[in-house]
Amino acid sequence: MAKISNNQYTISEAFKDCFYVIPDYQREYVWQEKEVVQLLQDITDQMEVSGEQDYFIGMVLVSPTDEKNKFDVIDGQQRLTTFFLLLCALRHRFKGEPQHALIEQLIATSYSNKDGDVVKALKLDPRYENASEVIEKMVALNDLPEPTKLAIKSSGIQSFGSLDNLLDAYATVHAFLEANLSSDKDLKKFWGYLSNSVVFIQIQTDVSSALKIFETINERGVGLNPMDLLKNLLFTNVKQEEFSKLKNEWKKITGPLEKNKKKPLRFLRYFLMANYSISNENGIVREDLIYDWFIDKDNAELCKYKEKPFEFIRKINLNVERYLHFSDGRGNDGKANVAMDNLMKLCGGGFSQHFVLLLAIANLPKSLFDQFIPQLESFLFYYIFTKTPTKELERHFSAWADELRVISEITNEERQQYELNEFVKNRFESSMESKASELSDALKRYTIRSMQKYRTRYLLAKLTQHVDIEYRGSSKTGKLDGYYDLEMEHILPNNPESELKASFAKSSPESDYDDYKNRLGNFTLLEKPINIVASNNFFDDKKAEYSKCKHYLTSSIVELVEVGTNTSITRLNKKLKSFPDWNAENIELRQEMLAELVKDVWKTSVITVP
Repeated sequence: MAKISNNQYTISEAFKDCFYVIPDYQREYVWQEKEVVQLLQDITDQMEVSGEQDYFIGMVLVSPTDEKNKFDVIDGQQRLTTFFLLLCALRHRFKGEPQHALIEQLIATSYSNKDGDVVKALKLDPRYENASEVIEKMVALNDLPEPTKLAIKSSGIQSFGSLDNLLDAYATVHAFLEANLSSDKDLKKFWGYLSNSVVFIQIQTDVSSALKIFETINERGVGLNPMDLLKNLLFTNVKQEEFSKLKNEWKKITGPLEKNKKKPLRFLRYFLMANYSISNENGIVREDLIYDWFIDKDNAELCKYKEKPFEFIRKINLNVERYLHFSDGRGNDGKANVAMDNLMKLCGGGFSQHFVLLLAIANLPKSLFDQFIPQLESFLFYYIFTKTPTKELERHFSAWADELRVISEITNEERQQYELNEFVKNRFESSMESKASELSDALKRYTIRSMQKYRTRYLLAKLTQHVDIEYRGSSKTGKLDGYYDLEMEHILPNNPESELKASFAKSSPESDYDDYKNRLGNFTLLEKPINIVASNNFFDDKKAEYSKCKHYLTSSIVELVEVGTNTSITRLNKKLKSFPDWNAENIELRQEMLAELVKDVWKTSVITVP
């Protein structure tokens, strides 16, 4: 490792002697109001408690550049940037005072470069996005936060994300000074303590060594998340002249995830479990242990990020693209996909462990991928509707992903089809069989409160669609969107008149109305205009409206249509029931009927090569 030196600086000494450059490959400014206020509050608290003693704020890690006293900041930029913004705010507060000129020299100063030219430069130069333009404009204006923000906006400088964070932090600093140090006496005392007693250790060495130190002093993730440390890890394995290239490749990963509001660490977990064999005890990788997994010698060899960092980062980028496609209900070709859309409606936004399997099979031929998704949907239905703990699923999915990756790499179509069917049989079917009685019991007791409302809607939509398909004698399924336009109708009204409630009590004397009105058997899907007319009426009054419904699962409540002797409709009628009246007993019968229909809808089928 190259020579390492360190110096202790006060804040005024640091900004007097050094020019700090935030390289474009570094993490941008991410501090929010909480972190800024905490730093300032810690300093003022320490000043009040022991104003004569130095206050140590930690270490800053830098690497010298070709220009004298100019350093690339490797670690500590959040603090240094905040202190620079603090200096800008203090300069404005000290307008017309002797301190103004002194602070001005800590914000920007002139020096002679190698060619003998006099150059004026800011003491902090953030190179990411348009940050340098924002900082330069802020310094030049020397104004309050709101006029500064308006001037930057009107100048055409794009401010977003981390650039907005800079402007917000500047406003936070001003607000803190105004609220806590409003008098000239208090402000001068604070400035004196900040410039003379707030100290840090500055460690300086070459970039490669600095990055390795950065990795060590962060203790494998304390203070920085594994995504940041992975980025740093990759930088340690490329040449300095490739930093900008690597940074641009990295943005192809983080940019789309941020834009689509996806959690990077969640994606990274799924990426690892989908693409590599996880050899630890439970076969999963926790978010806080992602970095530990990467730096393990065997795992580093498995990923080959040291030998081929750009190849590795492109692999992550490809998985990000697929991950976002899957999140949007699209297939492995990036196009709209009925099966994926249905899967998304089942899982909603809160369930995502199955992305491990989706990423593992992303390379399957489209026809096999499309046939695999309904099998996965059926499997997940059983597990979700029996409320199986997700940890159990994660352990399965991590191991199953290893099997699916092998299947995805098979080049013989018939062999690939066979192995995929064997996987469905041995993993999905066997698991569903073991859950069958549990699911049946759950469905017989199912009420509107058993699951989130969107899952009850999904359940009713799939059942209604299935009955419509069977009624037509068809085998082709389609998107559920049309069924989501229907309204969930309480057959036994949700808000009954007292007379109707009394009638139910008479026909079902030992049954609680509020219990039965919320049972699955009491719900059906109905077109909105028909639902408005049906309203809170008695069942006898609703029958005529139900008969008008174009969906047979609803219209059959009133009457089963008889067509021929062995038609698709007569076969379907064996699974359905019509009801002359509506009481607790018939609600239970219909609920049992729906539970039986579930077995026809959520099941596995043979995957075939077209």
